[in-house]
Amino acid sequence: MNRVSIIAEAGVNHNGSIVLAKEMVVRAKEAGADYIKFQTFVPGNLVSKYASKAEYQKKNTGEKQTQLQMLEKLALSKEDFVELQAYCRKVGIGFASTPFDAESIDFLKTMHMDFWKVPSGEITNLPYLEKIGRIQEKVVLSTGMCEINEIGNAIAVLEDNGAKEIVVLHCNTEYPTAYEDANLLAMVQMKQIFDKPVGYSDHTLGIEVPVAAVALGASVIEKHFTLDRSMEGPDHKASLEVKQLKEMVEAIRNVEASLGDGCKKRTESEKKNVFVARKSIVAKCDIKEGEKLSEDNITVKRPGNGVSPMLWHEVLGTSAIRNFKEDELIEL
Repeated sequence: MNRVSIIAEAGVNHNGSIVLAKEMVVRAKEAGADYIKFQTFVPGNLVSKYASKAEYQKKNTGEKQTQLQMLEKLALSKEDFVELQAYCRKVGIGFASTPFDAESIDFLKTMHMDFWKVPSGEITNLPYLEKIGRIQEKVVLSTGMCEINEIGNAIAVLEDNGAKEIVVLHCNTEYPTAYEDANLLAMVQMKQIFDKPVGYSDHTLGIEVPVAAVALGASVIEKHFTLDRSMEGPDHKASLEVKQLKEMVEAIRNVEASLGDGCKKRTESEKKNVFVARKSIVAKCDIKEGEKLSEDNITVKRPGNGVSPMLWHEVLGTSAIRNFKEDELIEL
């Protein structure tokens, strides 16, 4: 199977600091992630001055600020992103960032990323989708808050405008997401309906759900992480700390390795145990040459390097070809 791409979602957990962002790059690499992803936006282009914060944002950052004021403190500059991409190359981890407005799309085009991430909130933004599609590159599409028809409409817009491969990420846009709302089987449904590679963008607490998503066929996993969950900011509390991120990556790689090729067959590693674990037809007691073999004088025991018990009925009623001692393998 293809290797699962693991995206460590830094988002805005750098709190607007290039120093913290660079440390997150190093930590994501150490944890084993393939990519670290940020969020690129011009605050005044993303939200109006009247936009209120989400409930989880109010809970984590207070109610005094507007959403615009909050985002102004979290935004990195274009120069910061150029520096971050160069730093990612130096550290040896893929760089990605989600654009949230047209100006940010135009800027990120100059950075030649491996893929474009469309966040859940933009899936009904027609001009945005058209602009992303016209870049004619790979798109990773998050589907939080979506109905099936909305996902289909977004895919159609992207493809009609030239998008290449599209990976559809199942997602629940609540921070944190309750386990009962994760609904991982929806990812399987989307794969069947849209015939696209699928993945999972996770907002649950812990690592179990994204690991399970890999077992269900996710080719991309995205997970928020932070240097410290106690830091001030909207997303820290619903994010993994670095130790957990590393544990998630290791668990995903283990599950990935365990999936195999989907063909049931005896593996090389277990061949040596066939004779040890299976059974053969053996003498239940001492048997004399010529004596008829019956359920009274033969039975089934380990090891499995003799006559297979699958031939039981063929063996019954035949005559012993020689003397057999108790527990000796029967020969025909």
